Amino acid sequence: MLEPIINIKNAIVSYRENIALSGVSLQIFSGEFVGIIGPNGAGKTTLLTIVNGLGNLVSGSVEVFGKPVTANERHELRKKVGYVAQVENIDKRMPMSVREVVMIGRYGLLGLFHRPEKQDWAIVDAALEMVGMTNLAKRPIGHLSGGEQQRAAIARCLAQEPKIFLLDEPTASLDWKAQTDILELVKRIHEERQLTTLFVTHDLDALPHTCDRVVLMKEGLIIGDGTPEKLISAESLSRLYDLPLNIIEERHPHIHHHEGH
Repeated sequence: MLEPIINIKNAIVSYRENIALSGVSLQIFSGEFVGIIGPNGAGKTTLLTIVNGLGNLVSGSVEVFGKPVTANERHELRKKVGYVAQVENIDKRMPMSVREVVMIGRYGLLGLFHRPEKQDWAIVDAALEMVGMTNLAKRPIGHLSGGEQQRAAIARCLAQEPKIFLLDEPTASLDWKAQTDILELVKRIHEERQLTTLFVTHDLDALPHTCDRVVLMKEGLIIGDGTPEKLISAESLSRLYDLPLNIIEERHPHIHHHEGH
């Protein structure tokens, strides 16, 4: 029997009065590409934080790589789990080059007092190559477009050589072209590096078409889990977003209405 790489059982996480996860169970297997979609406030980001060892469980359990996520394991865990969030606004005066920012991905592995060696820079350069940023390696990080900054963030994550790739709304605030490029890049990295990828978004148009599996989240619960063909229908989205069917169909004409078929 194949062991899941991520095993979440009945996880409850609360932020003061708000329940961010109200009893979530999810098993993810090595090599899967899972899209997690749902409205804002559904608990999608919280789900990623418990995989990353940063969320505090009220009850339930989380195992990653077959081990319980405990305070002692967190540091080791984070070396193997890469995380990319939305593009941040970087100060234009930030005195670091793209290559130096990508090297930050190695620091968790190097420890505080070890200087990067030749092989670390080689890993950084390979990550820059993979995201198509070799020609911008020396440019100050603050002088990049949003899409380029996101590529640098992905390269920083790859420099860590993770096994699990967590993406939290990575294309939010990017224009359509940059968004499409990032989605293509994420798909290529998933395949070439043979990662296990969790991709969170509230925007259906930003969901990569390569997900093997889709998890629908609403109000801290998983309300659907299966193949995109089964779950991405006008009905399920109208329930997920509390919107009338016709609005979903206007916004996403490519999504079929399954009722009565």
